[in-house]
Amino acid sequence: MKDRIKRNLMDLMMVPGLSGHEDRVRRRLRKHLVELGVDSKSDRLGNLVAHFPGEGPSVMLFTHMDQLGFIVRRIEPDGLIRLERLGGVPERALAAQEVLICVGEGRDVSGIITNKSHHATTPDEKYQVTPYAELYVDTGLSSVAEVEAAGIRIGTPVVYAPQARMLANDRITGTSVDDRAGCAVLLEMARQLKARSSGPPVHLAFTVLEEFNLRGAQPLAQKLLPDIAIQLDLMLATDTPDMAARGDMVLGAGPGMSLYSFHGRGTLNGVIPHPAMVDLFEKAAQEQGIPIQRSAQTGVLTDLSYVQLVGEGVASIDMGFPMRYSHSAREVCDLGDLVSLAELLEAAISNIGPDYSLERDDYT
Repeated sequence: MKDRIKRNLMDLMMVPGLSGHEDRVRRRLRKHLVELGVDSKSDRLGNLVAHFPGEGPSVMLFTHMDQLGFIVRRIEPDGLIRLERLGGVPERALAAQEVLICVGEGRDVSGIITNKSHHATTPDEKYQVTPYAELYVDTGLSSVAEVEAAGIRIGTPVVYAPQARMLANDRITGTSVDDRAGCAVLLEMARQLKARSSGPPVHLAFTVLEEFNLRGAQPLAQKLLPDIAIQLDLMLATDTPDMAARGDMVLGAGPGMSLYSFHGRGTLNGVIPHPAMVDLFEKAAQEQGIPIQRSAQTGVLTDLSYVQLVGEGVASIDMGFPMRYSHSAREVCDLGDLVSLAELLEAAISNIGPDYSLERDDYT
């Protein structure tokens, strides 16, 4: 399992898939599912879903396949390119980053987000973050005509140049660990669900538009109307000096369970998990001897926040893996956490029987 998750994650991290432009990632995921003998379908938005029949409350098990990045906003007369951010891109992490302008497979154009020459900066500038609107991309092309001849137009998607590297102690770094790590875990779950002989009906889905507006999963959930929703995503690792006061989430110490998330910037939304789901995962972790870490964070939001509100309401929970340096061009996760997460998901879902109660009063 460990080698499969590693191989799939390293593969998926190298496939660009800006939010709203996930098609290459979806096709790669479908290819992996075909290799497992699993049928899947996509909807108009690009969500990819595989159905596994069973008995009991229906489960929507999902993670997002898109990544944050940029959109071409303007092409300057000298061929330099201005960008608009898409998603929570941190301005202070942009200067001198390499990017990939996604024109089409085999035709993508490399570039760099420029950084003013150090020798020409004033003393004040040396300690300032340049607003993204003032930054530009240098591709080496030197006119509007050359840029357009390369296939680049206003609206063309741009991502951090894909990277995937192994660090010491089974740590993985690169672009789009958020949330290709979740995708790699779901591929492992597809393998397990294909081989099982019993269990609840599971709709396993890779969703779109999470980094843009968090609502790409909502139409799929409205169609499926699941009883239970389990979402996989990063959880903020707090084991570096800059994050120590934010919690107790340690890289390499096991999968995480969110007990509270809230995002007050632009949306009053978040997830407080259903008590049946908390009980389900705590018992499965205890049975399997898998350590489970607890998270409670503000400033964090997933597409589960909208999925939980479809139909009559869905018993929901965010599960995930610790990750360092979120939304930067180099994120870091631990392979062992991904393996433990897959094992925990398998155990928890297998404990959902035909008579599994979703009545809150049975748990509180």
